[in-house]
Amino acid sequence: MKKVKNSELLLSYIREGRTMTSREKLALIIQLSIPSILAQISATVMFFIDASMVGHLGAKASAAIGLVETTGWLMGGLASSANMGFSVQVAHCIGANDFEAARRILRQSLVCCLIWSLMISITSLCIAPFLPYWLGGNAEIARDATLYFAIFGVCGIFFQMEGLAGSMLKCSGNMKIPSILNIGMCVMDVVFNYLFIYILDMGVAGAAIGTGVAMLITAALMLYFLFYRSKILSLVGRPGSFKPQSDTVKTAFKIGAPMGLQHMLMGGAQVVSTLIVAPIGTVAIAAHSLAITVESLCYMPGYGIAEAATTLVGQGIGAGQKLLTRSFAYMSVGLGITVMTLMGVLMWIFAPELMAIMSPVEEVISQGTQVLRIEAWAEPMFAAAIVANGVFIGAGDTMIPAIMSLGSMWAVRLTLAASLAPKYGLKGVWTAMAIELTFRGIIFLARLFKGSWAEKLKVKK
Repeated sequence: MKKVKNSELLLSYIREGRTMTSREKLALIIQLSIPSILAQISATVMFFIDASMVGHLGAKASAAIGLVETTGWLMGGLASSANMGFSVQVAHCIGANDFEAARRILRQSLVCCLIWSLMISITSLCIAPFLPYWLGGNAEIARDATLYFAIFGVCGIFFQMEGLAGSMLKCSGNMKIPSILNIGMCVMDVVFNYLFIYILDMGVAGAAIGTGVAMLITAALMLYFLFYRSKILSLVGRPGSFKPQSDTVKTAFKIGAPMGLQHMLMGGAQVVSTLIVAPIGTVAIAAHSLAITVESLCYMPGYGIAEAATTLVGQGIGAGQKLLTRSFAYMSVGLGITVMTLMGVLMWIFAPELMAIMSPVEEVISQGTQVLRIEAWAEPMFAAAIVANGVFIGAGDTMIPAIMSLGSMWAVRLTLAASLAPKYGLKGVWTAMAIELTFRGIIFLARLFKGSWAEKLKVKK
């Protein structure tokens, strides 16, 4: 059998405008996806172990983290949006073989994202004392929830820099180093969490500190590989200005702002979802939070494939290869649906065992198992939405997909959840979630195959 070429060589084919066979395209997608999938799964395992460690402290500790967790995702989403606003531009420049322009954008991104992360951290600290009460929490979990969110907010700069460096390396085609470092971060997180939660007896606050220390070390290593070791983006011996330029910032804003707004409103929707769950009781909050962590094991492979799709579509656009770009898009989405369907089947089968790892509380296990088996049916179309969105991001097409996601979340999920929760409890909330994710996947597939995202591109082939 003919040996499959490595990803670095195949990526050069995109920039050189060379023809690729279907086997080579699929091989490239898989080669770029596997490291990212492993990193995504390891990150999920990290949160899985974190939640399990805290879960064994009791339902109140799990509820404290679960109450503010969705707001933490919101802050993280805003950080990621800024990163993608610059890294997509870098992918386009690399595809066009303009490496100097790519490095110029990288320098500017460092300054802009640093300022942005400081703003997010300050905001997090300001709202931390009030957030648990805004979200419907009671006094018995408010103190731990405040501590967890405040510490996590202080670590926002580490998250921002780690994410920016990782995104830049991935958009250059280097998936291995960010993935290896993210896996290492997960291992460090477990070690530090054990130290702070159990050895130093810091409880919920220890979980946040452990994660923050792991993020700090990983961010430093990620920046080292970006600045010193990257063949394309290394800044060592390549002087240039770090002053942000209006055209770069405007383009980053055009790409990142819709994503940021999407994360804000989607995060807001998650917060509303938490408000809907909160009156059901502490056990429901704990089961809801832990089940979300378990489910992430199922959908993280989809995000890994989506990252590969963003890189391939971004470089394909920069190289001006329209047909190749479409082919990468369709094949990536197909692969994502296949993988996540299999993961959904496994989640349905092993839901009780997975929840038992998360919590020793029988009622939490029972409720979590029920909702996970509801959600398993939505995984194929959830995959379609995740990977198709990665395609659209690579194309710099973020406004319409953001509107689609927001409309789906607010008009379908929250409306259904609010109407079903009073009668069916947590099962009603997750039924609404499964229906919405299926609907979102269908409309994203419709946009993908309609091709309007690609028709706007200035492509040469």
